[in-house]
Amino acid sequence: MAAATHSIVIDAPPESVYAVITDFESYPSFVPNQVGATILEQSTNTWRVEFELSVAKRLRYVLELAGTPDEAIRWQLVSGDMMKEMAGGWRLDALPDGKTHAHYDIDVALKGFVPRSISRALIERTLPANMAAFKREVERRR
Repeated sequence: MAAATHSIVIDAPPESVYAVITDFESYPSFVPNQVGATILEQSTNTWRVEFELSVAKRLRYVLELAGTPDEAIRWQLVSGDMMKEMAGGWRLDALPDGKTHAHYDIDVALKGFVPRSISRALIERTLPANMAAFKREVERRR
């Protein structure tokens, strides 16, 4: 599996960051290559969401997500077009100045033969851009 982590400081408190992270259906409006997000099931702090990406072709995958409000959200793959396994999440640390140190981790195994170096490079290249998109959206909504 290819794993990557990234962190960023966001000029907003953890509750604002968590609100954007859990607003799944808005992802297509600000996350690069995200063209769809549909909540399939939802209960208190758990979701099953189908996401659709457009990266050379359209890819669909379903995640099972569980959150601890204003602190963290973890997820794992239920099904996916190209992913064999995928897990990850966010951890939100409040900073004394009202900002949030947001940490993101992902671990992915793609279906078929994809050299680990290629899958890792794709993840490491897209992760900072996605984190920057979340930062912009949280700060815009503030």
